[in-house]
Formats: sequence, structure tokens, C-alpha cells
Amino acid sequence: MTQAAAVAQAVPRAGERVRFRAAGADDAAACAPLVFASGLAEFGFFLDESDARCIAFLQQAFRSRFGRFSWRRHRVAVGEDGTVLAVMAIHDGQRTTFDDVHVVWALARCFGVRRTIGQLLRGLILETEIPAPKRAQILVAHCATDERQRGTGLFSALFRDALETGALPADGSRDIVLDVLTRNVRARALYERLGFAALPRPRARSRRLPAELDSIRMRFSRGA
Repeated sequence: MTQAAAVAQAVPRAGERVRFRAAGADDAAACAPLVFASGLAEFGFFLDESDARCIAFLQQAFRSRFGRFSWRRHRVAVGEDGTVLAVMAIHDGQRTTFDDVHVVWALARCFGVRRTIGQLLRGLILETEIPAPKRAQILVAHCATDERQRGTGLFSALFRDALETGALPADGSRDIVLDVLTRNVRARALYERLGFAALPRPRARSRRLPAELDSIRMRFSRGA
């Protein structure tokens, strides 16, 4: 039995077993609230919209075949009844060239051109703290677990399954990185248990970025 399978079987939900798979467009309604929950402060600053409007945008963007919010970038953990219990995105730095183009289109379609201008300006500020992956990097993002399943090892199992199935490179050929808010001590501790370690901060936080969005970039070490 693989380590991921062992952890998955330990997840308590009425005795059911958990499966891991690539996300599909039909998962949009279930995944959008989880993706939003993965970055409440970040999406609040970037989109500056109500929670309901933010989730509606993410649901629309998730259904697209393209862009950083697309179903094609995500993997999910699901229960026996098909309920999505956890989600994570995998962004390959060699395939993110047109992400900005797609997000502009998605924002304008959902919020209109006038609102999009402000969102793009805030997005540029946010990207100084949470940059897009370099070509040599794989960025793990949108990490979220249903609140009823937190603390059960479910996300750890989802991450390890991605390594074991090749969705994430396990041979050390690419750096796997993620970002976590400095104040999110619990999430940072989880990532450290998975083998991530904090990288040195390359620059000071932008003065235009709220202090609550101060973040740490972490890199995965396969020997950890």
C-alpha cells in the first residue's frame, strides 16, 4: 500500500474511502468555494468584491480550459459519493505564459472593464508578494480542505498522491514551491511536515500591500 493510500484510508468520514483524481469542469461548483477559502485575504484584496461574487467568478473561471483557475490545473480528493473534499492547483512555470491574458478576459467578462482595471492594478501589487512561478518551478496553490475534514491528513494525502502519480515531478528535476501567509502558522506547520522549507525573502513587502498579506515562499525538499 502506498503512503498516500494509507493516509487516505485513515480519513474518517462514515467509513468511506477517499479517491484522488484530476479535476473536471463539472467540479466547478464544489471547487470554487474551496479555492476561495484557500486565499480569503488575497482574493478579497485582488477582487474587492463580496464573497458571493468572488466565488461566482472562480466558478466561471474554473470551467474554462485555460488560465490559472482552470479545472485543468487542479487535482481533488473526493469521497465515495463524489463529494469534493480537498483541492490543490499545480502551475507549471513553463506553461503559464498566457495566464495573464486569460485572467484579464475572465475578469472583464465577470465584472466589466471598469472594475477590471482596478483589479489588475491590485493584482500586480499582489504578484510582488506572491509571484508567478519561474520556468524552473512548479507552483502549488489553491490548497484547501473542507472544514469538516481538516486535521485528518487529507491534504497531505492529496499532495503525496500528486507526487506518486507524476502530477508533480518526484525526480528533483523541478523546484516545487508554494506561498503561505506569515500569519497562517497552522498551514505553514503542515507544509513543513510535508517537506517544505522557507526561502529567503528576495525583497521587502510592497508598501501598497496590506500587512496581512505578508507571505513566505517555501520550497519542497524530497529528502525531508
